[in-house]
Amino acid sequence: MRIVSFLAAVFLATGAAAQDWQAVERVEPYSVQGTTGLEIYQSIGARGPKLGVARVIAHTGFKLTWTRKYERQGDACVITVNKPKLIITYTLPRLKSKLSGPLKDRWGTFISGVTAHEKVHGDFIKDMVKEIEAMSVGMTVESDPNCRKIRPQLQARLGELSQAQRARSRDFDQVELNDGGNVHQLVLQLVDPR
Repeated sequence: MRIVSFLAAVFLATGAAAQDWQAVERVEPYSVQGTTGLEIYQSIGARGPKLGVARVIAHTGFKLTWTRKYERQGDACVITVNKPKLIITYTLPRLKSKLSGPLKDRWGTFISGVTAHEKVHGDFIKDMVKEIEAMSVGMTVESDPNCRKIRPQLQARLGELSQAQRARSRDFDQVELNDGGNVHQLVLQLVDPR
C-alpha cells in the first residue's frame, strides 16, 4: 500500500510540475453592425483587426514572458526553472445590431465557427510554449560557468520553435480560408445562405 501511495504522490507531483501554469485567455471585441449578412460582412471588412496592410475577420495574438533560472553546475550552465506567463488575446467581431430569425441563426453559426478557428490558433501557441518548456528545462551547456553561452543557444532554439508555430498556423489558415475551407464556408453562409 505504501508503494502505491508513494507512486501516486510521485505521479501527482510530476503531473503538477508539468501543468503548474495556465494560459490567460481573453477576448478583445470590435463592434460591427448590419441588417443583412452582406452588411455585417462589410462592417467586418471595415473594422476588423489589421494584419499587415489588410483587415481580417479575427486575430489571435499573445504575450509570452518567462521566469527563468540559470544555475552553474561545475563548469556547466543549466536552466533549472523556465516558467511561462502566457496571455492569449482573441480579437473577434461583436455584433451591435439586433437580429431575428434566420439571420440571427446564421450570425450565431458564423461567430461560433470563427471563434473555434481562433481557439485552434490559441492551442498552437500553447503547444509551442509547452515545447519550449520541455526543451529548455534541464538544458545544459558545458564550459559555461558564467552562463553566457547558453543564452544564444536557447534563443536559437526558441526561434526554431516560434517559426514552426507560425508555419503551423499559416498551413491551418490556408486550408480554412481557401475556397471551400471552413471559414470560407462560414462567410458564404452568412452573406448568401441559398
